[in-house]
Amino acid sequence: MVREPLGAEAAADLAKAFKALSDPVRLRLLSLIASHEGGEACVCDLTGPFDVSQPTISHHLKVLREAGLVDSERRGTWVYYWVLPAALTRLSSLLQAPAEAPA
Repeated sequence: MVREPLGAEAAADLAKAFKALSDPVRLRLLSLIASHEGGEACVCDLTGPFDVSQPTISHHLKVLREAGLVDSERRGTWVYYWVLPAALTRLSSLLQAPAEAPA
């Protein structure tokens, strides 16, 4: 963004990710998944810290997945989630301030 303006498609993709993170529950879910031992978390580990129902947690996880921030895999009766590092790199590089020019 500081080197060249974003194109329409890139801006739409990034906006979807930032919109997904604009909800406090989803931001906390992403943090819980990213910081979970082994880098992935079972949905059964993600429902306890919240005062919302399991279907609501599932909805928020779906939003994060559709925004390209996490991926998941069903293992038996449980679904496991992990953060996609490339998505975090893309978001962080967009927010990185340019290096200051020497005086």
